[in-house]
Amino acid sequence: MLALPLWIFMCFSLALAQDLDANGYLVYCPCMGRFGNQADHFLGALAFSKALNRTLILPPWVEYRKGEMRSIQVPFDTYFDVETLQTYHRIILMADFMKEFAPTVWPEEKRVSFCYMERKSIQKKENANPGCHAKEGNPFGPFWDTFQIDFIDSEFYGPLLFDVHHSNMAEKWNERYPPSLWPVLAFTGAPASFPVQKENRELHAYLKWNQKYRDAAAKFIKNTLPKGAFLGIHLRNGIDWVRACDHIRDSQQLFASPQCLGYTNDKGNLYPELCMPSKELIIRQIKRLIKNVKQDHPKNEIRSIFVASDANHMIAELNSALQRMNISAFRLPDDNPHLDLAILGMSNHFIGNCISSYSAFVKRERDVKGFPSYFWAYPKEKERQHMKVHEEL
Repeated sequence: MLALPLWIFMCFSLALAQDLDANGYLVYCPCMGRFGNQADHFLGALAFSKALNRTLILPPWVEYRKGEMRSIQVPFDTYFDVETLQTYHRIILMADFMKEFAPTVWPEEKRVSFCYMERKSIQKKENANPGCHAKEGNPFGPFWDTFQIDFIDSEFYGPLLFDVHHSNMAEKWNERYPPSLWPVLAFTGAPASFPVQKENRELHAYLKWNQKYRDAAAKFIKNTLPKGAFLGIHLRNGIDWVRACDHIRDSQQLFASPQCLGYTNDKGNLYPELCMPSKELIIRQIKRLIKNVKQDHPKNEIRSIFVASDANHMIAELNSALQRMNISAFRLPDDNPHLDLAILGMSNHFIGNCISSYSAFVKRERDVKGFPSYFWAYPKEKERQHMKVHEEL
């Protein structure tokens, strides 16, 4: 009887040792931007953790709700299928890691935050030591507080970088931070670039919506949209986006623009309509696509339009413009950005905003599936007309 508890403890310890990853772990705060930016960063972090051969601790998604002063942390698997990710690399949900392994492999007295260089303190304390100040500000503090994580020290990893595709950078990371001495690398921000590095785009194949969202998207399509092919469109036209588009004149690239302009502007340069197309241009482009699909694929002609937007869905304008074509526009009855994305990914055709990382999420998903996608005002209408004449000649 006395030996039984000891036997159980020894079995548990053995099982824990077998599950612990001797190659170490990697965790980070997805603290830049909203979902589209965080998704870009996630793909980079996934590639980085695999290159270092460390288990990636899946962080929750950081969300901001109206009326809430602090960010909300939503578990990763609320939206996505974890098993699909496991076919690419070792991963574990952050809540599971903190509960099952952190007390052993990452005890409180050994928790160090990683940043490239000193991050200035927003509290402006006198005689403050240089550090990452990993928990200062929102969402940094709320993110780590969700798991009761405090850091005892900071580590500056500069001049190391995250690009593991064009050098022996992964080897340099493992030499400087061997898992035996640094079992957990905890980054104040994502160990990845924004927008997503070109070499990491295909990793989106492993970012699959969970069954709940796949079922909800399929149900909406079946029960709401007319039977047949449908066009999914994404409209960015909120006031914050209008202000962001003001930076076009001073930039070569903006947000996710490399997805259509190329990472070295080899496919063009920024222009205002690319960021904020007019209502007239939007309607013109939709009509042109509908006619082209009907001409080239008459059996799969477009029967309806699904609209996702951060502000004006243009439902009335679209229905009026497309009335003679017997095509109607639809949207979700309540705002649900993630369900919007899942439905857009299932559409037969998609038109998105070249600059938007939200559109970029849909474009990557469709690319790995082999589905067609287009961008508003791209290429320019004059260039498109020139290309058409050239093709005819």
